Amino acid sequence: MVARIKASLLSLRDLFATAWWIALIVGIGFVVAWQFVKPAPPSHIVISTGGEGGAYYQFAQRYAAILARSGVTLEVRTSNGSRQNIKRLEKGEADVAFVQGGVIEPPTDPDAVPDNDLYSLGSVFYEPIWVFYRGNKPLTRLTDLRGKRIAIGQEGSGIRRLARQLLEANEIEINDKLLPLDGLDAAEELQQGRIDAAFIIAAENAPVVQVLLRSPGVRLMNFTQANAYQRRFPFLTRLTLPQGVADLVRDYPPEDIRLLAPTANLVVRGDLHPALQTLLLQAASEVHGASGFFQSAGEFPSYMDPLLPLSPEAARYYKSGPPFLQRYLPFWLAVLFDRMIVLLVPVLALLIPLLRFAPALYSWRVRAKVFRCYGELRSLDDDIRQRFDITQLADYRRRLDALDEAARELHIPLGFSDLAYTLREHVNLVRHILEQQEQQAL
Repeated sequence: MVARIKASLLSLRDLFATAWWIALIVGIGFVVAWQFVKPAPPSHIVISTGGEGGAYYQFAQRYAAILARSGVTLEVRTSNGSRQNIKRLEKGEADVAFVQGGVIEPPTDPDAVPDNDLYSLGSVFYEPIWVFYRGNKPLTRLTDLRGKRIAIGQEGSGIRRLARQLLEANEIEINDKLLPLDGLDAAEELQQGRIDAAFIIAAENAPVVQVLLRSPGVRLMNFTQANAYQRRFPFLTRLTLPQGVADLVRDYPPEDIRLLAPTANLVVRGDLHPALQTLLLQAASEVHGASGFFQSAGEFPSYMDPLLPLSPEAARYYKSGPPFLQRYLPFWLAVLFDRMIVLLVPVLALLIPLLRFAPALYSWRVRAKVFRCYGELRSLDDDIRQRFDITQLADYRRRLDALDEAARELHIPLGFSDLAYTLREHVNLVRHILEQQEQQAL
């Protein structure tokens, strides 16, 4: 029993001596492959939105509920608007943010890496620009607002920057008549007659829009130059508010109203984990993919506003949909498998050919023990046949006995035991030749 255990241990030693270099090569391959495996995605990310009453905040809350199903916590932080959202992204205070189209100047080279390492995941919904004003006379051009008191939004908000762009394009002076009011505050000031017009950017069902559409003495500007604005400002889209959609009984608006709208865009830091970018796009598809007042089913998310280069993950998503594993597996399990595939494929590519070569090497190592004895046996055979010396008879016999003893004590696997027995037969054959030479010499 002890001998059998000893033989097994020796066989394992031979196996290890054969396979250690295979383990070394595979280990090096593992280390190299590990450099290309992205770390696991964090379970907590931050999104910067807008005010609590705005669409950005409401949509972010829906995103958070969807990501929570996959075990990811989306922390929603309010802000003053798109400008502050961009600053938070650049400072690393947020991982993803809503940014209004037109806030960032588009790059001259759409394939260039952005200087601030920010990428777009695409546009997710339209943000109509509503220009409400007081008066009985229909206004169709922004030049009609020259010299009037206009609410253009708070400092840092996307609507303020956009309103200034549009007003400057109409050669309206930027002065103290442009007031930092937005939302319901601007609506109240307009209803009370303390301002003459207000730029509002909000969805059609937003309370501020519904209030102003039904406010006596307040009218909605019809952008008759909508096509021209769309050409001058590529981030704007022409929309149509159908006649009577706000109030069928009063037939309001009394005609189709042409509006302009930038898109709201999801912007992420370049170092946000690719799996989380895909997860955010899946949430955006679920939240914004249905048909709406101004959009068709499946229109969003999509890359409509080139304010930033499109994230490579988003480009793959728009081309092929979610990654294969994420379609059928829970998020974290799909991420784990995806990381393991990146790690194991190169390792297996090394291991398979090495394992095919290993049995031949192991066999060679086992046979080498026997071949060393055969080398000595052949030398002894040559001495006996060609240079026999009767005075060396005792030495010949000692060397044969030593070879026979070595053959008996060879520790080799059972599958190779025939080699040891064959060696002992050949030792006896040379012993028989020695006896013949001895008889001839006497």
